[in-house]
Amino acid sequence: MKLACHIGLLVACLLAPAAAHAQPGASGDAPGEVTFSRDIAPILQRSCQTCHRPDSIAPMSLLTYDEARPWARSIRNRTALRDKPGTMPPWFIEKDIGIQEFKDDPSLSDEEVSLIAAWVDSGAPEGDPADLPPPLEFRAAGEWEIGEPDLVVSSPTVEVAADAADWWGTIGETPLGLTEDRYVSAIEFREVTESREGPGRGTVGGLFVFHHGTITIIDADETDPAAGRGTWPVHEVGRNADFFAPEAGKLARAGSRLTWLSMHLHANGAHTRARLDVGLKFHPVGYQPTRQTESVFFGNGVDLDIEAMEPDQTAVAFFTLPQNMKVSIFEPHMHAVGVRMCLDAIWRHTVQTLNCAGYDHSWVRVYTYADDVAPLLPRGTTLRMTGYFNNSPSNPNVPDPRNWTGGGQRSVDQMFINLMRGAYLTDEEFAEEMSRRREAHGIQPGDIVVGCPLCGSERPLDVLGAQQ
Repeated sequence: MKLACHIGLLVACLLAPAAAHAQPGASGDAPGEVTFSRDIAPILQRSCQTCHRPDSIAPMSLLTYDEARPWARSIRNRTALRDKPGTMPPWFIEKDIGIQEFKDDPSLSDEEVSLIAAWVDSGAPEGDPADLPPPLEFRAAGEWEIGEPDLVVSSPTVEVAADAADWWGTIGETPLGLTEDRYVSAIEFREVTESREGPGRGTVGGLFVFHHGTITIIDADETDPAAGRGTWPVHEVGRNADFFAPEAGKLARAGSRLTWLSMHLHANGAHTRARLDVGLKFHPVGYQPTRQTESVFFGNGVDLDIEAMEPDQTAVAFFTLPQNMKVSIFEPHMHAVGVRMCLDAIWRHTVQTLNCAGYDHSWVRVYTYADDVAPLLPRGTTLRMTGYFNNSPSNPNVPDPRNWTGGGQRSVDQMFINLMRGAYLTDEEFAEEMSRRREAHGIQPGDIVVGCPLCGSERPLDVLGAQQ
């Protein structure tokens, strides 16, 4: 399972390891006994070992029983957090509400969490080594989540002093070097540390100096850096890669340049020289998109009002879809006091919760819906986003909860945004998508389908027509 990892909070938050207490392996394990070899190793392979292995970025390896056993209590406690900050693996979608099918989902089922707890509580036995699954073959250190990029574009190098104040602004542009138009199918950001001097910090983002950054791609004859070709994904600490819908690749023209439009730099306690690398994967030559990827960023900004020493605070934002949309990505973005976000779709008298997700400022997750469950929302749908904030000592991400805080660009300020993406659809395209959905899932007239309020309608185009 491919999963982008960030070590900063992981090192700081791991509990002390349990004392080593190896159980001798033996054939014929007791009936009902949960063992590492038979029950736990497959879970670690799927959801943990991509990061927890030698030469990767997690602070300990979990490839073998001897490596995992000292951390048994930590594994139990961190996986039991589920959708709360600090959970492992870092996936925060709440499993008791809304749509549950996503691409590249490394999260654990309730049964797997219970198996881990039972294994630890029974002394973390090894079991019979013959029960182990074959070892995984991993990407080499430094390989990309999107696969080998067709093009890597590097930003100018930045230099940030150990105790520098936050800074944000443009850092220039880089030619793509394209001699023909190409459509991008996937994009991935990577911060590269060129030099680092000093002790650093164990805080959120402690290994990095790019807190976040926005980019755009501008055509060869364009002089305004802000006049980019559409909206591109945003770099954020801990973010996983972005894959665009197969029918909606994004265009990069011959001779175009990538503009590092708004970079947010912050100190990490070490004098650091670093850059951002952007990896691009292209569709084959001759590919033509049939739809256009749309970014729908909405939320609250300057009007956020987060009181000091208060653990339970909320904010609400709304957006009404001007056209039919198939939503491909749900991406909550908050800052340190943010702990949860819910997204509701309101269509006439129907209110459906599409998803709720916990939030951890160290792990910015991009949740990409599986194609056959991605929300199909008619024009006029109102999206309601509710954010939950904890500005109290119980939130370990907050440096000093005695301070009031509000919206802003700095790390110590707050954000409340859904960086949602999808594709707008004509009425005919919308009807075709719903027809495929009904056939794939056996949806009958009158059925209620979360994320598709018209899928159970006998005449959805008539309903849409009535909205005009």
